[in-house]
Amino acid sequence: MLRLVALLLHCVPLAMGQYDICKSWVTTDDGPSWEFYACQPKAMRMKDYVTVRVDPAGITCGDPPERFCTHENPYLCSDECDASNPDLAHPPKLMFDSEDEGLATYWQSVTWRRYPEPLLANITLSWNKSIELTDDIVITFEYGRPTIMMLEKSLDNGRTWHPYQYYADDCMEAFSMPARRVRDLSTTSANRVLCTEEYSRWAGSKKEKTVRFEVRDRFAIFAGPDLKNMDNLYTRLESAKGLKDFFTVTDLRMRLLRPALGGTYVQRENLYKYFYAVSNIEVTGRCKCNLHANLCTFKEGSLQCECEHNTTGQDCGKCKKNFRSRSWRAGSYLPLPNGSPNACAAAGSAFGNCECYGHSNRCSYIDFLNVVTCVSCKHNTRGQHCQHCRLGFYRNSSAELDDENVCIECNCNQIGSMHDRCNETGYCECREGATGPKCDDCLPNYYWRQGCFPNVCDDELLLCQNGGTCYQNQRCICPVGFKGVLCQQSRCEVDKKDCDGAPGAGGSLGTVALGVLALQLRAWGDL
Repeated sequence: MLRLVALLLHCVPLAMGQYDICKSWVTTDDGPSWEFYACQPKAMRMKDYVTVRVDPAGITCGDPPERFCTHENPYLCSDECDASNPDLAHPPKLMFDSEDEGLATYWQSVTWRRYPEPLLANITLSWNKSIELTDDIVITFEYGRPTIMMLEKSLDNGRTWHPYQYYADDCMEAFSMPARRVRDLSTTSANRVLCTEEYSRWAGSKKEKTVRFEVRDRFAIFAGPDLKNMDNLYTRLESAKGLKDFFTVTDLRMRLLRPALGGTYVQRENLYKYFYAVSNIEVTGRCKCNLHANLCTFKEGSLQCECEHNTTGQDCGKCKKNFRSRSWRAGSYLPLPNGSPNACAAAGSAFGNCECYGHSNRCSYIDFLNVVTCVSCKHNTRGQHCQHCRLGFYRNSSAELDDENVCIECNCNQIGSMHDRCNETGYCECREGATGPKCDDCLPNYYWRQGCFPNVCDDELLLCQNGGTCYQNQRCICPVGFKGVLCQQSRCEVDKKDCDGAPGAGGSLGTVALGVLALQLRAWGDL
């Protein structure tokens, strides 16, 4: 009994939370059934699931071993970084380990010994999964915070990057931006990218180690300073354009652009005290599951939503098979307090048992055929169930039928192909002499000139004769005295007039030379 009570008490906080239950078994006049709600996973420490990369290559200290100083004792350079010694190494993984007995462990860069070149370093955090930030990002630096740095975000696993926040001791000088504070933003500018000087100026205190990206202060613009009015925050997240995406990332990147100086200028005589050292990075958030899951687990090296509402995918981003009678939609925080699940529905009564694979949300009954067919198929599909590709498109073999990219454009070359259609593998029907999947290349013994034409000459079979030269496979350039497609005809054989006059006009040089030699022999015989 006590064990049961303990279990119930453990479940109370979960039941009282917002958007933490996806469905409930209820009994109505029509009988028992599932009632669905919008739901999302709990927030957790995202650094436990992160992959980190530091670049450029060689920016981590210790290879070769190097000594460094501190700003407190700038000329007592007795500390050392050595990658080959575990006690003296500072690899990237130390940014995410647990600090034992208060002893800080940290990643460290090489020192600024290459002056006047800047000391630049990038730290990239990747989750291979969309996550939603729920608390401040906190970066802890040892031996001083950078005087200039940037925080960037990616929404597509690092393919493209966007600025998230700028940090500098002088924003105008570093980024040509006025310094602003997040707490001064308004409801219409809560997702503005700004530059702050709050975390970059040197104060000489060992306690000033952290740099923040203030998520809570941005939430407080809507929910109040104590975040008590969460209903208003959820309403604005749903209604304000771009606000929900602003707190969503797949990757974060810190671009460290100038280390702590310990003053106002760089002391060139002692560059061993300028470097970066990061002891901890805290990222708190939840898996983005599009309000279709309240659990997120770590499987096979990546986070995965445990999808409800008949959805599937890493982010619950599509409907399960046999539940695609209408297009997939993300859940909604509204109406409060339970939101809208926008669950995927089974093919059945609403559409006359018609499956459109998510390419149409309307069906029509054709009376004289006694069939139900999808109407206005999207994504370049066609057919009763939007299961075929439109003319000029072909099936993407690597995509499922419900994928928006299931049909790929043929892109047949307009000159080399017979028409703009292709077969099921994407190959176009080519005109004579043309080849290639898109008919934009020529077969051997053909050349391209706004279409494929047979070679007039080449260097193997269609040789130019009598010393002629082949020009781009299109024609033979004949020597004087010969003509024809392959320079195969003597001008004398074709037109006797060409043999009259100067040797170069008609006869070949060999014929003229033989005539001259005969005259000379006859003259010698008369002597």
